[in-house]
Amino acid sequence: MKRFVPRWLARLFSMKDGMPNDAMLAPMLDCESVMRQLWDYVDAELTPTRMEEIRMHIEMCKRCYPQYQFERSFLDAIAARRRTHSDPERLRTELLAALQSKGLHEA
Repeated sequence: MKRFVPRWLARLFSMKDGMPNDAMLAPMLDCESVMRQLWDYVDAELTPTRMEEIRMHIEMCKRCYPQYQFERSFLDAIAARRRTHSDPERLRTELLAALQSKGLHEA
């Protein structure tokens, strides 16, 4: 089921220099579509238009934002630790500790 933003509401929030932003008049993505594309979004492997659509959805969606935040934190933690470690088991331990410190992984 697609969700649409009413045109009057889209216009209210999409005015730029007195002109409506046509991108805001497009149908909103549903959570399932966003979740299927989330890794591609985090890796910036989508078209600029799709990147913007997903960014807008994530910013407004209380269901999708935590998953995005987890995946972004996970990739950031791996990147930060990867540069200094060659021991995969130690890296795993440190990644889990970093995720736990952010409240993103249960002990």
